[in-house]
Amino acid sequence: MRYLQLGSSDLNISRIGFGAMSLKDGEAAARKVIRQAMDGGINYFDTADLYDQGKNEEILGKALKERRSEVIIATKAGNRWRNDGSGWDWDPRKEHILSAVEDSLRRLGTDYIDLYQLHGGTINDPIDETIEAFELLVQQGKIRYYGISSIRPNVIRAWAERSRMVSVMMQYSLLDRRPEESCFDLLQEKGIGVLARGTVAQGLLAGKPPKTYLDHNEAGVSRAAEAVQSLSGHYRSAAQTALCFVLNHPAITSAVLGIRTHQQLQEALHALKTPPLSPTELQFLRDSAPALRYADHR
Repeated sequence: MRYLQLGSSDLNISRIGFGAMSLKDGEAAARKVIRQAMDGGINYFDTADLYDQGKNEEILGKALKERRSEVIIATKAGNRWRNDGSGWDWDPRKEHILSAVEDSLRRLGTDYIDLYQLHGGTINDPIDETIEAFELLVQQGKIRYYGISSIRPNVIRAWAERSRMVSVMMQYSLLDRRPEESCFDLLQEKGIGVLARGTVAQGLLAGKPPKTYLDHNEAGVSRAAEAVQSLSGHYRSAAQTALCFVLNHPAITSAVLGIRTHQQLQEALHALKTPPLSPTELQFLRDSAPALRYADHR
């Protein structure tokens, strides 16, 4: 396993991160695959208070408790469940963030969170107030670092200019290269790490039947999937090729993958052992799918 420093933090995180949102098979099965991930060298584990109304944090916390010092735990806040359980509302206020962190600490069974992330965000948020909450939590030792999870360029720019965030989690894949045009250069210039999600584009790059995706029509998705498949074979699956494409970009610190089973874990770990994509192969993939631009929130 390779590790890279996350932004300006002192967190050295695995090139593949464990996205815990997909854990559904019960606590025993979840604990087993999480232990296997740690044994495979994964040290970054990502969840959110929104997932399963906090149950996901509880499962992850119990699985990591005995090896807490070996891992980096990341969770998110900003979405507040309604009392009747009918859904959630966006709440980036300082008051809510300071309350939500206490619940996450309790559910995770830890006295500090390595990376606390705002789970979304709009340009109309009280951004300075939210930053103030994160800074206070750093001072109190309840979190070590903070970042945001967002695909909105205007929000990312505002946070990059006004905060000391160390990371941005955002969607990035061969079929969604919008961050290349709008965000990656800025984040690299500011020394802010990128955590990539959605590397296989809802499975469309890994064998699922083609369908429209963002501004790509079905035929365009099919062309990209065929290009990925053509560079795959007995030594690398299509999903691994798509992942290698993402990890090749210098802005990406880690790809956070939704992992639920031993098979998914092994496929992810093996991707790092496959031959790297050559410059010619990378260009071939880029040529198969035109780069898109963000139309909104610019």
